[in-house]
Amino acid sequence: MHILLVASAFNSLTQRVHAELRDRGHTVAVGLALSDGHLRDAVRGFAPDLIVAPMLRTAIPRDVWSAHTCLIVHPGPVGDRGPSSLDWAIHEGVTRWGVTVLQADEEMDAGDVWASVEFSVPPVGKSDLYRNEVSDAALTAVLRAVDRFASGMYAPRPQDSARATDGTRPYFRQELRRIDWRSDSTETVLRKLRAADSHPGVLDELLGGEWFLHGGHPEDRLRGRPGELLATRAGGVCRATVDGAVWIPELRARRQPGQPAQFKLPAVLALGDRLPPLPADPVPPDAPGRRGTWTDIRYEETGAVGRLTFSFPGGAMSTTQCTRLLDAYRTACSRPTSVLVLGGGRDFFSNGIHLNVIEAAADPAEESWANINAMNDLVEAVLTTTDRLVVAAVGGNAAAGGAMLALAADEIWCRRGSVLNPHYRLMGLSGSEYWTRTLPSRVGPETAERLAGEALPLG
Repeated sequence: MHILLVASAFNSLTQRVHAELRDRGHTVAVGLALSDGHLRDAVRGFAPDLIVAPMLRTAIPRDVWSAHTCLIVHPGPVGDRGPSSLDWAIHEGVTRWGVTVLQADEEMDAGDVWASVEFSVPPVGKSDLYRNEVSDAALTAVLRAVDRFASGMYAPRPQDSARATDGTRPYFRQELRRIDWRSDSTETVLRKLRAADSHPGVLDELLGGEWFLHGGHPEDRLRGRPGELLATRAGGVCRATVDGAVWIPELRARRQPGQPAQFKLPAVLALGDRLPPLPADPVPPDAPGRRGTWTDIRYEETGAVGRLTFSFPGGAMSTTQCTRLLDAYRTACSRPTSVLVLGGGRDFFSNGIHLNVIEAAADPAEESWANINAMNDLVEAVLTTTDRLVVAAVGGNAAAGGAMLALAADEIWCRRGSVLNPHYRLMGLSGSEYWTRTLPSRVGPETAERLAGEALPLG
């Protein structure tokens, strides 16, 4: 079929649906719903048999959904309605949730149901949940709904109007996210942080400024006065709660009138000179297995196999993070193992250099040069390791230099649900990380040129 994907952004789920539908022989196009006019133009130009909206923040115009079957992916179970489904689910601590594919109708999230899939909710951040359990369930539901539509024999199920009305919940505003450091338990603080980890963050006051807090992880040993900053580690800050402490990896300054947009940055970098002298609390990469704490690089051994796992917020790797991972890699290579597994976490493998840190630098050109060279040094170390088998374990999505980092390993094992973007062209970059050597050796020069030139996501 000709399937048009309508989305507010070409995000990870939209990319995954795009790749999977294309792999199944469908002709797929993407129309960004920047306005009703843009959407109508996309529909008119592509003449789709079916419209699917994997991630849509606005309503589809009546003249579009009345003329075409439009399937909306809603990140909530049947009967749930509203724009903040995952936020509410994490906030309320649910252990089971769902994804529903429903038909666009006059009322948001109230259309007939084409497919629904449930899943378990682990204690992770919203963006991690979205790229894993939600994405898996959404893809299953979308493929099921597309097959049902293609059969011409399936009648979608109407929703129970009373149940749907009961499930309608408002936008999850900052007033509900607010942390009371004097009374909120560690569990409550983590739940609030996880429900807003990537977007929009939790608005808070810290060191005389207003910041959005991004990400949250428990700390097992450090203690202090509630709200007090206790230590730094890997660019993050540790803050005391009433019964423990949490690590916050990133901050984003609240935008003031007349100011340009603010970026998420490592917390220590964002705070800058505001940050008082704090003890650095580094954790050796091989220690966290015995600790209930956070660090972005971990190492463990099982017999002759070493496993070096890294997890950087958003998958971005700054100069400092690349250098630290290279140091950990060299240490891992000094161990008496015959296999070294690189990566393997459940979220991003890597998305390459850290554009936000580059943008925030006093000299962005100098920082970008330092960052790409630090990334290249890491890739070179992997590429030239010959005394053991190096396996890249791509458990999450990978893009640009991060996808090329995986190519430097001897073997690449990839989770079925990962989305790969092995290209740079949409950013106006030619790329680095030795990809002109490694990519053609994997897929041949013609396919390498096509992948780099088409700039489309892969399953």
